[in-house]
Formats: sequence, C-alpha cells, structure tokens
Amino acid sequence: MTRISGNGKAVTVNPARSSAPLGGAMAFLGVDRCLPLFHGSQGCTAFALVLMVRHFREAIPLQTTAMGELNAILGGAENVEEAICNIRDRAAPRLIGICSTALTETRGEDAFGDLKMMRERHPEWAGMNLVLASTPDYTGGLQDGWAKAVEAMIAALVPDGPADQSPIQVNILPGSHLTPGDVEELRETVAAFGLDPIVLPDLSGSLDGHVPVEYVPTTLGGTPVDDIPHMRASAVTLAIGEQMRPAAELLERRTGVPFQVFDRLTGLKPVDTFLTALSGISGRPVPARFRRQRSQLIDAMLDGHFYFAGQHIAIAADPDLLLALSGFLADMGCTIQAAVSTTSSPALERVPTDTVVIGDLDDLEQAADGCDLIVAHSHGRQAAQRTGIPLYRVGFPVFDRLGVANRVSIGYRGTRDLIFRVGNILIEGHDGHEGPSHGNEERAHDGIVDAPLAAD
Repeated sequence: MTRISGNGKAVTVNPARSSAPLGGAMAFLGVDRCLPLFHGSQGCTAFALVLMVRHFREAIPLQTTAMGELNAILGGAENVEEAICNIRDRAAPRLIGICSTALTETRGEDAFGDLKMMRERHPEWAGMNLVLASTPDYTGGLQDGWAKAVEAMIAALVPDGPADQSPIQVNILPGSHLTPGDVEELRETVAAFGLDPIVLPDLSGSLDGHVPVEYVPTTLGGTPVDDIPHMRASAVTLAIGEQMRPAAELLERRTGVPFQVFDRLTGLKPVDTFLTALSGISGRPVPARFRRQRSQLIDAMLDGHFYFAGQHIAIAADPDLLLALSGFLADMGCTIQAAVSTTSSPALERVPTDTVVIGDLDDLEQAADGCDLIVAHSHGRQAAQRTGIPLYRVGFPVFDRLGVANRVSIGYRGTRDLIFRVGNILIEGHDGHEGPSHGNEERAHDGIVDAPLAAD
C-alpha cells in the first residue's frame, strides 16, 4: 500500500495548492445563469479571479462581500445581505453560490442561520436560489471546495424522497480534475449509449471558450438550475473521481438513486470498465466507433511505449488528477519517482508509487533529481528551469499555454492524444534537447508573473 506522509516543514515553499473557495466558485461556474459570491475580503476574491481568468482566458463572473476590519470583528451578515440584494437587482441570476473563506470561518459566523433570517426579511427572494458552501481556505484544496459546493447544491436544490425513475436518465458528477473538454467528451460518450445525462457541474457549457452575442453578468451555459431537482429521477449516478463520492452518497441518501464511482477515465482498462458499465445501464452494446477508438489507442500505446518505458516521472497535482496521471504513466511503463499531493484523499492510497507527500512544489523539486519529466501546473515551471527537466503542464492553473480548457485526456481518444502530447516531450528529451526552459515546445514564459492564491 502507498504510504502517505507530510513534508514536516513549518512553511510552504512555492505552493502547489489552490484554495477551497476557488474550487467552490469554479463548481458554481458550471451552473447556467449563476453568480458565485465570496464571503470574505476583496483580496481573496481578487486572487481567485486572476487565476481563473488566466487559466480559462474568459470573463469570470465573481462577486465578493468585501469584508473589512470592522466586519471581521462585528460580523459580516450585513455584507452578505447587501451583496445579495445588489446581485439580485443588477444581474438577476438563477442561482447565487456563496463560498465562505478563512476570514469568516475563523471568526465562527453562523452563515447558514444568518441566511435563513435574511430570507424571512426578504420575501422578494422567494424565487431566487441561494446555496451556501462552507469552504475555508485553511482546510483542503481546490478539489475539496469543488466537492463541497456540489454537495451544497444537491442538499439545497434536490428534493428529498424518490421519484419515478427514468431508465435512460443518468446523473454525472465530474470532478474538478476534468477540463471542460473532458466533460464534453464524457457527456457525448454517455449519450452515445442512448442515455440522457444530467451533468453537475457542467463547465463544458459555460467555460468552453464560446463568445456570447451580448454581455451577460452571470455564467452563460452550464447545468440548467431547473434540471438539478430532476436528478432524483435518474437510474444511476456516475461519479468521476473519489472527491465526488460524498456528493453521490448524499444524493443516494436523499433520493435512493444508486451510484458508481470511477477513480479515473484515462487509460485502456479504466475506459473499458466505464464503457462496460454504460452498456449494462443502457442495455446496448458498445457502439462501433468506440471499438475503433480502442484499437487506435492500442496502436498509440504500441507506438509510444518505447519512449515511456523506464522513464522516471515526478508529479504534483490534486489527488484525483495525481491518481489519473500516475496510473496512466505507470500503465505505459514509467516509474513514478516522486508524487506530491495538495491535500489528503483516499485516492492517494492507489497511486502507483511507494510514497505520496502532501506538500508543495519545493518537495517535488527536491525529489525530482534524475527524473526524465516533471508533471505539474504552470507554477512548476521554475522547478523545471532550475533542474533542466522537461515540464508537462496539467491541472490548475495553466496560464502560459493556449487551449488548456479544451484539452481532452479521458476516454480512448483522450488517452491516445495524451500519449502523443507526453510522448513528444519525452522524444525531445531523448533527442538531446535541454527541456522546457531552453527548447521551443515547453519554453517557460519569463514575462508572466505568478499570482499564487493565498489564504485570507
């Protein structure tokens, strides 16, 4: 079994972790006509906004209660109430997703109780959906905040009790490690079996890079709010990533809808397992196009294994992404020499390496000596420069490459393309190139200034 350890350091050096409120806001961005609201200081919101704008290269609707020194002492309920009134009047969203931060959580505000009293004072809010997720910066990371926001939406918007089930309707709970391109591939795969998916949250509808006809102050696309209550009528819930297990369990407790958790959809065997499950749910055979894509993936694995086999890899990522990538690389014959996670998760016990360190990018850099490839987000580029090891950028944030949101790494087709992307970097290393800080393909952008998300 993989050993999970801390780094034992008193400080964080070059953080790998993004905060839970950011993850919660990102989940709310996957709902149509939603406006996320940070209950905290303006600085918390500014950092999250900068990172998401740089990563997705889109306008990100995000508001703040703008807590100041006095509010931090006396309480911020008035700020929340004023923010909701302003948002309702100016943006008219279908959903306001409120994410708490370290500032308000440390003070110990009863935000849920305050919100209940506000509703009693404002009968005009009756038709507006308000969802509050507890996402303090000091606990967990991006994927934890994402998971808590999804749980909060299910708790607030899905009625208790079973409903008449539709045999062809399925719920999909994608984890934060899936790109909008991945989610789109996932939805199309499920639909190919004649199934009708409800995806929560659906970044492929809101952050897929489309240009709106006119300015909209909320999200444009994503899961329709009216679809969320109908999740109780689905035949099954498919949760992608261990982070989504609690949300799937909550949905089962409230509605009786059974669930299945798939820890990864990257790699031959995981995709085989997923498609077999879809075939069982739908009662249909696997479509011919997926059989052909499977054959193409096998051919790509044969072509690429010469360059993967025996390579030593250092990876830093959120737990579910770490498991997906390390599992794929191990399948291709690589050795995971160093694995650094941002937070704890049961998924880490299945990472194919001896030890996973819950730490930072400094831990990754120290353990990457002798490695052939570093896998991390864009903040890992300094470590790649100092060590001279090529860098494959993945996860959040990636702000110095184009098209990251549309990149697909799941399914047969996505896994095949991942082999080509990573394999070409390894081929460049084999050919004697010096790596990301000197070569053309993965050259770091010295002009870009980091803006790591800090806690309040």
